Amino acid sequence: MTPYQRMFGSGPRGVLASTVSLGAALGLDAWLGLPAVHGSAAFGWAALTLGAAAAVAVMAWSLRSLPPAGRGRVLVTTGPFRFVRHPLYAAFLGPFDLGLTLFLDGWVCVAWAALQYPLWHLNVAAEEKLMRERFGEEYAAYCRRTPRFVPKLV
Repeated sequence: MTPYQRMFGSGPRGVLASTVSLGAALGLDAWLGLPAVHGSAAFGWAALTLGAAAAVAVMAWSLRSLPPAGRGRVLVTTGPFRFVRHPLYAAFLGPFDLGLTLFLDGWVCVAWAALQYPLWHLNVAAEEKLMRERFGEEYAAYCRRTPRFVPKLV
């Protein structure tokens, strides 16, 4: 595991893919001229604000549970890591993307948000392979009991 992989994982690659695909979605949405999802600017701003605040809260909790110096060196299964294996990515895929999608108010953006899950599942595969190599059966057991991005309801 390189120092870059240890510190950033698959985050930068995923953010780039998400950003490029969002640009394509916005262009397609404008080109198709579909009606708005809800049509309320105030609702869109409120959703974006709440989504961003929730994402920042989860990110702060994640960084407190696993400071950057411990990444790739310690397997943390407490804090937000108790609920999902990738809480930083989950913060973007869940509350932030939902808020952004409602802010952008387009049907193609709704499809874009839904497609982020398979895109990020593919994106984290290499990162998880490195974690399996580093932590072995302990990480494999963690993967069996903890979902990647969406916490279990029960």
